[in-house]
Amino acid sequence: MRDESLTYLKALIATPSPSGFEQPVANLYRDYVSQFADKLTTDVMGNVSAVINPDAGMRIMYVGHMDEIGFIVHYIDEEGFLYFDTIGGTDVATEIGQRVWVHGHERVAGVVGRKAIQTFKLADGSQTPTLKDLWIDIGAASRKDAEAAVKVGSPVSLQAEFTRLLGDQAVDRAFDKKAGLFIGSEIVRRLKEDGGLHPDVGLYVLGTVQEEIGSRGAQTAAFNLAPHQGKLDLGKGPGISQEPSTNPVVFELLKTAADRERIPYQLQAYGDKIPTDARLLQTNCGGVATGLLSVPLRYMHTPSEVLCLGDITATIDLVCAFCSSVRPDTDFTPW
Repeated sequence: MRDESLTYLKALIATPSPSGFEQPVANLYRDYVSQFADKLTTDVMGNVSAVINPDAGMRIMYVGHMDEIGFIVHYIDEEGFLYFDTIGGTDVATEIGQRVWVHGHERVAGVVGRKAIQTFKLADGSQTPTLKDLWIDIGAASRKDAEAAVKVGSPVSLQAEFTRLLGDQAVDRAFDKKAGLFIGSEIVRRLKEDGGLHPDVGLYVLGTVQEEIGSRGAQTAAFNLAPHQGKLDLGKGPGISQEPSTNPVVFELLKTAADRERIPYQLQAYGDKIPTDARLLQTNCGGVATGLLSVPLRYMHTPSEVLCLGDITATIDLVCAFCSSVRPDTDFTPW
C-alpha cells in the first residue's frame, strides 16, 4: 500500500463519525476523491457520491458506509457524570474502563465507569452490566461544570489509535466499515489514474450514512441512483458472498475476475437476509443486481478491531478488475 493511501486510511479511522454525526468523515472522503472523480454529489441524507463517467447508461454502484458505532449523552447528573445510550450495536461489557472522546462544545476526554468491583454483592459479579450501570466520567465536579463542556445530545467515540501488529495486520477501532470506505476511495483513484473502466460504464462510489442503525443511507442512495456468517481468515483475501441478496451474474463476474487476476478470495454463503446495506440495495425500485464482498475482521464492534492490510489491497484489486470487465451491454438477468 502506498504511503499516501495508508496516511488517508489512518485519518479515516481516527476521525469520529458515530451514526448521525458523519460530517467530519464525509468531508475527509469528499476532499480525497475530489482529486479523481468526474463528479461529486451529496444528498439530503448526507451520502456522498464520487462518480466516474456520470453520463454512462450502465451504472455500477459501490457502497462503503462512513458511520461507526458510538454513544450519545442522554443525561447529566448532579455530580457531573454523563449517562449515555449506544449508537449501533455494541457489547456493553467491552466498554467498561474504555477511554472515550465526548464531542460537545469542545472535545473532552472521558472514561466509561461503573461501581467498584469491591462493592459488588456475590450475585452482581456473574451478571453482564447494562447501560444503566455505566456512566462517563469527564472529571467534572458538578452538572454545571460538565455542561460548560458538553451537553445532552453530545456524541461519544472511543479513544483508540492505529497500531501495526505482527506481519501485515493492524488494530484500531471502526475498521468496520471505514475500511470499505477507504477501498471505495482507492477504487476511484485507481480506475481514474490507471484506466480500465469502459467509457460507457459509470462508476458511483458512495460513502453512505447510518448503516449501523438500519442501513438508512444506502436505502435512499439506491433509490436516487436506481442502480456475516461462516469463517473468513485474515490474510486470505476478501470474502465473496453467495446468498439470497447476491445476483448470480455479479457473483460469477467477481469470481472470474479474481481467478483471472490471481487475486486471493474466500467463498461465503448465507441462507437468510444479512445485516448489511446489500439487502436493501437488492430490492430497490425494480431490483438491483447486487454482490457482497467482506474484508475479514476480528473483534467487530469493539475498541480493538483487527484486519490484514493485504486483504484491503486484494479487495481493491478485485473490485477494479470486476468494474473493468463490465460492458454497456452486460446482462445481469440471472436466467
